[in-house]
Amino acid sequence: MERVNIVIDNIPVSANKGQTVIDAARDNDIYIPNLCHHEDLKPAGMCRLCVVEISGRGITTSCTTTVEEGMNVVTDSTGISEIRRTTTELISANHTRTCFTCSKNNHCELQRVTSFVGLDPDVDSMMRHRIEQLPVDDSNPFFTLDMNKCVLCGICVRTCDELQGINAIDYVNRGPHTIISTFNNQPLFDSACKSCGECVARCPVGALTFKEFQNPSREARTICPYCGVGCSIYLGSRGNSVVSVRGDREGPANRGSLCVKGRFGYEFVNDTQRLKVPLIRKNGVLVEAGWDEALDLIAEKFSGYRKERFACFASAKCTNEENYVIQKFTRAVMGTNNIDHCARLCHAPSVSGLAQSFGSGAMTNSIDEISNTRTIFAIGTNTTYAHPVLALQIKKAVRNGGTLIVANPKRIDLCSHAQLFLQHRPGTDVVLMMGMMRVIMDEGLEDPEFIAERTENFDLFIESLREFDLDFVEKTTGVPKEKLQQAARLYAREKPSSILYAMGITQHSHGTDNVLAVSNLALLTGNIGKLSTGVNPLRGQNNVQGACDMGALPNVYPGYQKVDDERVRGKFLHAWGADLSDRPGLTHTEIVGAIDRGEIKALYQMGENPVLSEADSGKIMKALPKLDFFVVQDIFMTKTAEYADVILPAASFAEKEGTFTNTERRVQKVRPAIAPVGESRADWQITCEIARRMGAGGFDYTSPSQIMDEINRLTPVYGGITYERVENGGLQWPCPDTGHPGTGFLHGEKFQTLSGKGRFMPLRYIPSAESPCSDYPLILTTDRSLYHYHTSTMTGRVRGLRMLDPGELLLVNPADADIFGIEDKETVMITTRRGSLDVKIKITDICPPGIVSMTFHFEDTHTNLLTSSALDPGAKIPETKVAAARIDRVRA
Repeated sequence: MERVNIVIDNIPVSANKGQTVIDAARDNDIYIPNLCHHEDLKPAGMCRLCVVEISGRGITTSCTTTVEEGMNVVTDSTGISEIRRTTTELISANHTRTCFTCSKNNHCELQRVTSFVGLDPDVDSMMRHRIEQLPVDDSNPFFTLDMNKCVLCGICVRTCDELQGINAIDYVNRGPHTIISTFNNQPLFDSACKSCGECVARCPVGALTFKEFQNPSREARTICPYCGVGCSIYLGSRGNSVVSVRGDREGPANRGSLCVKGRFGYEFVNDTQRLKVPLIRKNGVLVEAGWDEALDLIAEKFSGYRKERFACFASAKCTNEENYVIQKFTRAVMGTNNIDHCARLCHAPSVSGLAQSFGSGAMTNSIDEISNTRTIFAIGTNTTYAHPVLALQIKKAVRNGGTLIVANPKRIDLCSHAQLFLQHRPGTDVVLMMGMMRVIMDEGLEDPEFIAERTENFDLFIESLREFDLDFVEKTTGVPKEKLQQAARLYAREKPSSILYAMGITQHSHGTDNVLAVSNLALLTGNIGKLSTGVNPLRGQNNVQGACDMGALPNVYPGYQKVDDERVRGKFLHAWGADLSDRPGLTHTEIVGAIDRGEIKALYQMGENPVLSEADSGKIMKALPKLDFFVVQDIFMTKTAEYADVILPAASFAEKEGTFTNTERRVQKVRPAIAPVGESRADWQITCEIARRMGAGGFDYTSPSQIMDEINRLTPVYGGITYERVENGGLQWPCPDTGHPGTGFLHGEKFQTLSGKGRFMPLRYIPSAESPCSDYPLILTTDRSLYHYHTSTMTGRVRGLRMLDPGELLLVNPADADIFGIEDKETVMITTRRGSLDVKIKITDICPPGIVSMTFHFEDTHTNLLTSSALDPGAKIPETKVAAARIDRVRA
């Protein structure tokens, strides 16, 4: 960064070229009063408090003036002080005088300004004050808007516009009647507000304040426990309760930003329903027990069900260290590779598909590269709801002049920021992308140099492309060929281009083919192995990437080292001192089938809730009672835990140390803010104790850092990721040694395939397992709510999130509502080939005619009883996104 030399108040200082005077002063510990300036926002020059005098220019606002070499700045003089004092008196005239009871007391910028400039009480008494009290908007469950304390700085308005891209609030009225309000002056609760709290976090006064706020007595820097973005947070506590969350401005994934769940979704930690002591089923009833009794029983029972009669479900919500320990236990102590976790139900095709084409099944590029992308192709991802903070990077790219193409069967929120929307039919993703590639080839938009030097199998791919003429593509997908051509040209020409996708691509009976189509598109245009390009699967849970990395999969050890590779198996056999199976284990869905057939007799489950999350979940509800012995380790009594013989109370993320790996492969430190609740213990401690009681060696860890040391030795891509090195900001794998800086984007020089080249894969169109018919004329698809997470085990215990999204709604297009004769908010019965549910409907054009949609967050509306369990033949993921359905009116 080029520097310039300036003088401020006779003090020589240096500043970044292009920096504003006020920011240069701040960086040199020189205070210039201000109310409307914020480093995250464009300079506004509204409050006029930051005036300074510059030689040769006179008095000007320091927030709108950039530094220049040799500039001489005076921040305080008689004239400047008079201007500031008059301005402050005008601003303060209508401000309420309730400082002592205001939650912003001692943190208020107006207090700081008035203290600095000084106010004349005689002048203040002569000022014309607002007589009427403005109503306070406390409709939002998390924060309050009090216009009586507002100074009209506009920071909240600009935050909602410039950073969030939502525009829920703006200036209303004119002159002395100007206020900040929503469209049509609605309460915040009924407005477009997404309750992220970013405006509240930046408000300089007490106009926007958090409800029930308590100043923490201490804070722990840790990682958000929700989606895969991996936002760094400061978790505040008092006593042994969590009382606050604030974004970490140094966090590489979020730079201080948080979504509604990340900022307000911590109440579950303090919930009185937390599991606090072990429970054992005696005479059909779960009763409290001591740890020794519970652990001894588990050790005794597990000892009788070794090898293929045992299976384990690991957890995408637990730390890397805990997943490492539980997969080691399953393999080294129980003698089986029957271990899997919920990645099987979300991104298994990403792991298997990208491994075929690139040699590595992870997000290729970094989150902060997205904002510099020229073209973003977002397919099968509802990013603003499922990954809200990452979506800010997409919005920033659009503001920077980039192009956003959205492909989705539903008109999702992200479409409001897109230049092009491709609304294709569910299950036709391969056809859509192969059609785009047909256009690229027909118009000579491919990257021949990249293809020749860095890829293989191109000829077979081209042969398969012949089946996808544009008439067939339009007829199959429902997307007009003109739109398809426009999308193809934008993606191929306007580089760098990046593909973002999520479960709209993977949760299909041909999910692996969908992923291969994505990788083909990137290879064809050379949009891989470079900054701001790539193929970027957005992982849904806080540590689903890490759980995969740690070998919580049936076919690989940690670091994706294959269990049937004799050399690899020998390495782990030597390290663990145990006989290891060379046969890949059963997947999540196969384990359920094996339990049902009586082949698996004992199941150990950590931090999962498959009764609600498993597709066609009637199958697992039928299977679980057939187990001889079922152990659940969790923080709450879940629907799945109700089937358990022993339930062990686990510590939450707020109570333990470890690491999470986010969607961009960044390994980050998790730190405790409070002590474990009740008698709960960290998951790694519980698993180690079971292993020790079964007589196993190698489980005598005294801390998570010791576990990471072992991971470093055995997992090449984690070789250099030590606790010392991830202390500040984390590292992205691959990071083979402690001298390596980590890897921001993959495949820069070569792919991780055997040949070192990216591999094109020929594809054909395979329809979804179910399609509409006379009995089931609709397609049911699934989605996510902004306000809930997975099966709501955590978010369902946050009162404010329940208020914002209190229950399941079936989204129905107005045309379908007319056909079925149903009205908005009416309760209907939705039926698929697997069952029926009663659910309230919401009539909306988000869904096109013929498509209805639900989430799976609510246990009282068990959506996954309806979804399809048709499997992708390779990845073994069920087709949650496509199920033939019908709607019937519920008779009174």
